[in-house]
Amino acid sequence: MVNAGATSGLEQRIEAQAKELGFVSVGFTCAEEDPLRSQRLEEWLGEGRHASMEWMENRLHHRRSPQGLWPEAKSVIALGMSYAPALDPLGLEDEGARARISVYAQGKDYHDVVKKRLKALARWLVDAVPDTELKVFVDTAPVMEKPLGEASGIGWQGKHTNLVSPDHGSWLFLGAIYTTLELEPSHPHRDQCGSCRACLNACPTDAFPNAYTIDAGRCISYLTIEHKGPIAEEFRGPLGNRIYGCDDCLAVCPWNKFASEAYAASEFLPRAELTAPRIGELLGLDDAGFRKLFSGSPIKRIGRDRFVRNCLYAAGNSGDEGLIGPVDELLSDPDPAVADAAGWAKARLSGA
Repeated sequence: MVNAGATSGLEQRIEAQAKELGFVSVGFTCAEEDPLRSQRLEEWLGEGRHASMEWMENRLHHRRSPQGLWPEAKSVIALGMSYAPALDPLGLEDEGARARISVYAQGKDYHDVVKKRLKALARWLVDAVPDTELKVFVDTAPVMEKPLGEASGIGWQGKHTNLVSPDHGSWLFLGAIYTTLELEPSHPHRDQCGSCRACLNACPTDAFPNAYTIDAGRCISYLTIEHKGPIAEEFRGPLGNRIYGCDDCLAVCPWNKFASEAYAASEFLPRAELTAPRIGELLGLDDAGFRKLFSGSPIKRIGRDRFVRNCLYAAGNSGDEGLIGPVDELLSDPDPAVADAAGWAKARLSGA
């Protein structure tokens, strides 16, 4: 049985401890199912907006609510860690020979960094309230971090479907702790997007059929990270020089004027070799070279073949004829998607 004295003012103590650990946003919500949230998820999946991410549909029963995943859960602690960039994420837009890597992937793998901090907070909480049970999650479990973040008051889901914080803009890594403690829920955050359409208008592939709805199959982040095999021709040109993820809809959000890189964890500082890499150098990566370059990076998870495929599309969009040589080397690559991308890039660079 949990001692009442141990839980007095616990929400404020959790928030203070979380901020000591580097979390900039903390909120609380109940673990019960929200019927409207579940309905929206089912409709999105029913429309096929999740593309090839079958795992989202397969674990719908877990994703519907925290208690669907863990019936004993009573509360959710939602947390955000800032990765606000010091450099303009759109700064390389016209630098055709250099590749663009999403801000979040230029430093250490956020899964490892955030989970380590969550575990530290969990240990503190178990020491503070010994009879509590809890589970920690960072992006790899069927947890609806963004809706839970909105319900817990740390931000709202913007028209680009990502969480927006009034203090830290769109640059937040999200984590969650499910617990058997009954914590006082925070007030849900109200939507403050207003009439703004900056994120919708910025999307290079028109991935937003409506505000607050994303078609993953058209999203550059999905295409460059999750999608296997050749990317459809209609998207290859709009990829531009983006080789891993896309920041456009986040970068144009007006709420980012309140974000500051001073709040970002040091682990998320960009590695110099990933801020503006030359496409020609990346095309020469074999599997061993790829693994070495991206050790400790979230980019490592997509593997060399998918990564080089992306680089070839960027090469084809670069207009740099000096890349024809490195592209030629990949025309007979063992991976069919790489060889196909090489053929497309050579045709583009040759003016065919």
